[in-house]
Amino acid sequence: MIIPSYTRVNLKERGEALHSKMDLGTIAYDEVEHINETNQRLVQELNTGAHTQTEIRQLVSQITNERIDETTEIRLPFHTDFGRNLHIGESVFINANAMFTDLGGIYIGDHVLIGPNVTIASVNHRMVPADRRNLDLASVHIHNNAWLGANVTVTPGVSIGENAVVAAGAVVTRDVPDNMVVAGVPARMVKKIDEKGV
Repeated sequence: MIIPSYTRVNLKERGEALHSKMDLGTIAYDEVEHINETNQRLVQELNTGAHTQTEIRQLVSQITNERIDETTEIRLPFHTDFGRNLHIGESVFINANAMFTDLGGIYIGDHVLIGPNVTIASVNHRMVPADRRNLDLASVHIHNNAWLGANVTVTPGVSIGENAVVAAGAVVTRDVPDNMVVAGVPARMVKKIDEKGV
């Protein structure tokens, strides 16, 4: 298929975010819309009724087309606008009402904590008004042991380092180094986390 799909990358490697473009009316755009139709039905099924964690993982596995590990816990409602470019590691906790705009690729490492109402976006619209319906894509990487507090927004192309903490309500527009606490709008470095977690 002609869609921007990325193979799973080694989250320990620090490369540039993966960038691409998608224009309205292209074959790729139409194929994405076809997958969206299927996946949005699955998302609606997921978010209606009561489901066990096993059932939730099975439905999210169908949406992402990748097996969600049994050590991962996902609270509902869960939202994604595409699903096939969302990659979730082991022992991940995703709290209620998280939104993953994943067409550009979202890679979540192991032991990551994602608070309620978090938005992670790998898609942006263009600034030129005539082109605004077209898309710019940039992958997002959330590395092992990172913690995103409630109501955090992560913008396209950002990498959040290992053991990093993003304070509640922060808007992350730049890469966050390993072992760093960031807070604010836009997010700024607050302090380094030492071996004792202080």
